[in-house]
Amino acid sequence: MRKLSLVIGIVMFSANLPAQDSPHGDKLGFSCTDCHNTSGWKVDLNSFNHNSTNFLLVGQHQTVSCKDCHSSLVFDQAGDECKDCHVDMHQQTVGLECDRCHTPNSWVVNNVTQLHQMSRFPLVGAHSEADCGQCHTNLISASVSASFLRFDPLGIECIDCHRDTYLATTNPNHIQSNFSTNCIDCHKFNSYAWLGSGINHDFFPLTGVHEVNNCTECHTTGSFGDISAECVSCHQSDYNATSNPNHSSLNFSTQCKDCHTLSPGWKPAEYREHDVISFPIYSGEHNGEWNSCADCHTNTSNYSQFTCIDCHEHNRADSDEDHGGVAGYEYSSPACFACHPLGTEEGAFNHNISAFPLTGAHTSVNCSDCHTAGYDGTSDVCSSCHTNDYTQTTNPNHVAISISNDCALCHSTIANWEPATFPVHNNYYLIEGAHLSIANDCFTCHQGDYNTAINSCYTCHATDYNQTSDPAHSVANFPTICEDCHSQNAWTPSTFNHDGLYFPIYSGRHNNEWNTCSECHTDPGNFAVFTCTTSCHPQSETDNDHQDVNAYTYLSSACLSCHPTGSEDKSFQKNIYRSN
Repeated sequence: MRKLSLVIGIVMFSANLPAQDSPHGDKLGFSCTDCHNTSGWKVDLNSFNHNSTNFLLVGQHQTVSCKDCHSSLVFDQAGDECKDCHVDMHQQTVGLECDRCHTPNSWVVNNVTQLHQMSRFPLVGAHSEADCGQCHTNLISASVSASFLRFDPLGIECIDCHRDTYLATTNPNHIQSNFSTNCIDCHKFNSYAWLGSGINHDFFPLTGVHEVNNCTECHTTGSFGDISAECVSCHQSDYNATSNPNHSSLNFSTQCKDCHTLSPGWKPAEYREHDVISFPIYSGEHNGEWNSCADCHTNTSNYSQFTCIDCHEHNRADSDEDHGGVAGYEYSSPACFACHPLGTEEGAFNHNISAFPLTGAHTSVNCSDCHTAGYDGTSDVCSSCHTNDYTQTTNPNHVAISISNDCALCHSTIANWEPATFPVHNNYYLIEGAHLSIANDCFTCHQGDYNTAINSCYTCHATDYNQTSDPAHSVANFPTICEDCHSQNAWTPSTFNHDGLYFPIYSGRHNNEWNTCSECHTDPGNFAVFTCTTSCHPQSETDNDHQDVNAYTYLSSACLSCHPTGSEDKSFQKNIYRSN
């Protein structure tokens, strides 16, 4: 009975062992019966499915012993990453994700090229067939086992691997020619050779006559780095030597491709730029109407010359009739082109809707009279055509008196320059008042002589001055400066500064003491004669007032001499009083 109780107790004690006493650790998530049975603790691997864990057994992992990965009975101590079991043969030069290149079936990598395409340097051309060690020169380290493969990051620029080739190349010498160190500028990335088909000449396609095998035909200086892609850089001599037409004298474009193709012999050639900058012959009404350049350019030594009337000569009469009433019409080739720059009747140049309409005398002149140097850029300033008229005019002399050379200020386009106006007359003599009525009647003042300076009233009004009798200006020796007394509005009323120039009669004691000039100037024929005596100042009164004045005499001139302002207070008395 005691023995049975002991067995029962041991079994019960064993059944109640704490989980941490399990040799597999406390994190095992499986039942003991998944691996063990009641016959013993021997593991029945057939009863355990490893794929129920986080690490599936595939490939060569299916053939290894459990202990190769699980060196202890605590199974969760085994890692699930490659590096946990496998030594990094690449020494962390390609990362820790072995499955990027390897599979559980084998360490052998048979798709290196495809894998490389996902890197920063895809393998194409000769690179796709190169051995890894040609670029990754440190794959095998001399100091360790040959199985240590390092893939240290390399530069992806051409020169990083091909510097020695660049430096050693002599034909051409890359250094002296200052070639780019970016090989793909000249060499094709997918080529298997540096020369021939390996040259990348896409920046200047070698087609047609440019398809040459000898680089020195173009690269004549030995320098391949500074040659120009412009046509003229190689073909200047061809350009200069061409005489039909003479490219240089006609100032043709040096861009050969504007007219020529890459066919040999420079032919066929088309000067289609003629349609854009000269005259449409490949389009419009003249398309198909000519056979050779000489049809229009009869002087093949000078293609700037052309003819229209040689083709349209039979239409001379019709042309004259069609252009009846067209101002400036002229039957000449330059005139044809000037009005019909597109060779069409529609849209012909109409001078009268241009910036310079033809009116007056301008309607009767030929185009060439004004357009002496062609039709483009002809000035519309009068003096451009009429400088000789300006400088040779003598009445008045335009140059001498600095009249503006802008003819339109005074003249219209009526022939012979007449009639003319002179809107700047006030710069020479101000026209106002009564003169405004004759402002446009130049002859009244100038009598046809416009060189005589008329800048004083007396020049025109001498007759008025001489014939005036009240007062008689000439007899009285009045000033000839009419504006001193008169305005330009009329002769009357007039002002005369009698007080300032002669004697105060509008101020002082004589103000309002007279009615007419004749009261003092009794001789109407001579206003220089005046009287203070007679009716105004009788002698009896005057003698009595001057009893004590030395050298007193009863004369008008004496009165003025002693009383120049007509006042007794300011009379002249120095040294003229009688002594007591």
